[in-house]
Amino acid sequence: MTVVGAGAAGLFCALAAAREGARVALVSRSPLDGSASYWAQGGIAAALAVDDSPERHAQDTLAAGRGAARPSAVNVLCEDSPRRVRELQALGVRFDGDRRGGLALGLEGGHSERRIVHAGGSATGRRITRQLAALAATHERIEVLERTTVTALEVGDGRCTGVTATAEDGALAIASRGTVLATGGSAALWARTTNPPGAVGVGLALAHAAGADLADLEFIQFHPTALVSDGPRDGFLITEAVRGEGATLLDPSGERFVDELAPRDEVALAIEAKLRESGERAVALDMREVDIARFPNIGEALAEEGIDPSTDTIPVAPAAHYTMGGVATDLDGRASVPGLYAVGECACTGLHGANRLASNSLAECFVFAGRAAAAARHEPRPEDRGAAGEATPTAQPSQATRDALWRHAGLRRSADGLMDLTGDEFPVARLVAAGCLAREESRGAHQRTDFPEPDPALDGRHVVVGADGEVRLEEWR
Repeated sequence: MTVVGAGAAGLFCALAAAREGARVALVSRSPLDGSASYWAQGGIAAALAVDDSPERHAQDTLAAGRGAARPSAVNVLCEDSPRRVRELQALGVRFDGDRRGGLALGLEGGHSERRIVHAGGSATGRRITRQLAALAATHERIEVLERTTVTALEVGDGRCTGVTATAEDGALAIASRGTVLATGGSAALWARTTNPPGAVGVGLALAHAAGADLADLEFIQFHPTALVSDGPRDGFLITEAVRGEGATLLDPSGERFVDELAPRDEVALAIEAKLRESGERAVALDMREVDIARFPNIGEALAEEGIDPSTDTIPVAPAAHYTMGGVATDLDGRASVPGLYAVGECACTGLHGANRLASNSLAECFVFAGRAAAAARHEPRPEDRGAAGEATPTAQPSQATRDALWRHAGLRRSADGLMDLTGDEFPVARLVAAGCLAREESRGAHQRTDFPEPDPALDGRHVVVGADGEVRLEEWR
């Protein structure tokens, strides 16, 4: 079995498969501490409180998804997430505790209960991936291939049979029963982003070139509170957990203007409207009543900017943060090409619909990666090596592409700008434009100025882009 990507989803998938007896090649183009998961500040959403339940978690997820979330995927996540938290504890991950010795549960936007599990305050991704990476690096059934870039998926007789890749010492090919993409999202394609530079949709390009369907590419979540700075920290994410602990958002006149714990699409759009109205670059996040010691990495980043959150407000504005769309999969991570799987942010089960509920993304990594590991290891052994598909571009998108996506597929978009984007030089940018054009409505993270209202006929419908570039609408239950 081959797992491509060593973030939270990839590491957990590899460990889960190895635990069940599979031999795993874990391929990562960066060192194990270089994934987007490593920098994730949010926690894991799980109904662990005595007065909470998976049903309430599911209700919140469906409400945040704005009528586009896949109910079966939502139910799987909400039922399985508490068990995955306990599995992580058994693997040695130490989550923050409360005074009674239980798990400390945080509150974030869109949640009706405290159900966010954190590790190290806002260093959850770092703590989890560091522990999982240590386990993977020493597991006898896992071969870790760092600084190795997958350039194409091999396909024979309609099945994915492995990957071709390049490493520092040359090219290599890896044949496998099941190939799992866990390559992360594509939010770094936008000019203003919270993501590391490598999050440019490599997994989407690989899968598309191999003939797999992609879905929901129009749903890009913009995090409301990313630092605005002229320095290298511009776009640094300030987790909404600080708003769960009492931080407020102030307009240029110093007045609150939004429910800080509303779902992210509402908060981001409210900020964007204030910025258009005022002409300012940022609104102010007021953390003066929040204990910054609970969020040490945020305190360190702000100190580098000369900001003291105990006395100063913090300039913030939305930035591209998370892609709800990706490689279309079933509830076990299977893509439309047999033998190919996708998990984590590069996958699209339909779970998030039009707007991801806070901290469901890390939960998704562990829930669906575990299911994919169980399914992929039972794939038949390839009898013949397939042919390598078209190599995906390894170059980073140009600044022109990133500016074009921010301008034409940002918080608000229209047909004219999206049509311009269909001619962009970067393949994933063109696929995003196709998805945005096909959804002629405004819903959650997809806001069309030329179609400003939701279309009830599109409730529960997903925009699917096929290998031939044709777009179709599907209903997923």
